[in-house]
Amino acid sequence: MKKTGVEGSRYEWFVLGDINGFFGLMFDNITVLSFLAGILIFAFQFPADIVYKKMFPGTAFGVLFGDLVYTWMAFRLAKRTGNTKVTAMPLGLDTPSTIGIALAVLGPAFIGLKQQGMNEHDAAMMTWYIGMATMVLIGVVKFALSFVGNWVQRAVPQAGLLGSLAGIGLALIGFLPMVEIFGMPLVGMIALGIVLYTLVAQIRLPKDFPGVLAAVAIGTALYYVLAPMGLTGGTYAPPKAELVFGFPMPTLGFLQGMGAALKYLPIAIPFALLTVVGGINVTESARVAGDDFDTREILLTEAIATLVAGLCGGVAQSTPYIGQPAYKQMGSRAGYTLLTGLFIGLGGIFGYVSFIVELIPRAVIAPILVFVALDIMCQAFLACPPQHAPAVAFSYFPTVARLLQIKLSNPMIVPMERFKELMVEHGKALPEMLVTVALGNGFVLTAMLWGAFIAEMIDRRLKAAAAYLGICAALTYVGIIHSAMPDGNMYWPWTLEGVARRIPYEFTTAYVALAAMLFLLSFTKESREAPPKPAH
Repeated sequence: MKKTGVEGSRYEWFVLGDINGFFGLMFDNITVLSFLAGILIFAFQFPADIVYKKMFPGTAFGVLFGDLVYTWMAFRLAKRTGNTKVTAMPLGLDTPSTIGIALAVLGPAFIGLKQQGMNEHDAAMMTWYIGMATMVLIGVVKFALSFVGNWVQRAVPQAGLLGSLAGIGLALIGFLPMVEIFGMPLVGMIALGIVLYTLVAQIRLPKDFPGVLAAVAIGTALYYVLAPMGLTGGTYAPPKAELVFGFPMPTLGFLQGMGAALKYLPIAIPFALLTVVGGINVTESARVAGDDFDTREILLTEAIATLVAGLCGGVAQSTPYIGQPAYKQMGSRAGYTLLTGLFIGLGGIFGYVSFIVELIPRAVIAPILVFVALDIMCQAFLACPPQHAPAVAFSYFPTVARLLQIKLSNPMIVPMERFKELMVEHGKALPEMLVTVALGNGFVLTAMLWGAFIAEMIDRRLKAAAAYLGICAALTYVGIIHSAMPDGNMYWPWTLEGVARRIPYEFTTAYVALAAMLFLLSFTKESREAPPKPAH
């Protein structure tokens, strides 16, 4: 698995580190696809067959195309420089724009078309055309911007570029997954704890086991062991043992949605701009790490991959991922991008990606998006001049307003005046509404305790972190925080009725389980290693 390079050197294009890199990059893409499907199918009642048969194949094909090109670029760079340890640029589905377009373009378009009198299938098909057209427009904009990206980066202050993205991280990428996590608190919190432990606190698991893989594997196993007994929250449904085949054939169907897609340009263009600027930044970070890729080629590849996806039915754009130096540090070369491209691309065609999306609960993979949101928000403050911090914070407000608009305009949301009535009707209240109310009640105290828990964990004080989680459990049990009542009142949990009674028991159990896990991890030698030095 080696290739001859310059002066007889051999490019080590596939090594053990590529396995770790593959799981990290692959699960990033699976997570984005899962939330794309979840938002459309569950939040907007979009037909699942169109998501899996029409949208997924083209979307995944764009990832295949981009990762194959980036793999080839790594081989070419290794041959040109004689560097046997070139790490390919990672490419995958762009998280902020995929969630943003699902919430702000596809979902609202589907609802609007049905309100105009279209039946569900026709409205879904037209929404697909609109999504395709949006991707084509984004691809064209990215293609043009790839020639002027450096100028845009110089002209627009970082607070504007990164602050707008950070607002998306807060309101769309971070908040929605938190609701999913607490919708199944026990499995969601265990998976979240592992992600925070390994990726935020940067503490190694025993035997250097990959943190993302551990979170997904342990969380999924817990779900299938406990869910049939009703111990995970939500309603257990066995995964559909069905592979949905769909070939990403090029089509001109996007032309039918072009007229409607034009009105979404104010949403699409900023997403295109941010991926271009992000591509410039990640290429520079790769150069500093020792791999001098051509910036324009990196940008052109992501633009063409997005165009290819849109022309083949895709509804999410691809982008080079932040973190090429991190993949290099874990020992990845070019094998991980090749494996990821093939796995995601072929999975979209043969249907096993949609099967995996159905198999793994979103509460288990949601923590990956929470980490992405934290990284985006922190980067906005750390990368901008300190005096621009108010500008970054100010740019959050429009995205928060957009989230509220999306939620309030969604006909699936339960009116608050009916909330108390629905709480006692098992299975009839939307879990999202109940979880959102519980997360918000006692918010000041909750925020203080969460911040303290994370800080203690980052500082390797795991027993102290576990103690804060224990306090959260005790306060949750009686409704001081996470009260299941709309007015936030305290209670003894056995006095509650219906589905509301599950909140104190399940949230408390989740906090206790996470505290116990951290307490046990505090005895590992890896947890006593010195924390890494801050990058900034």
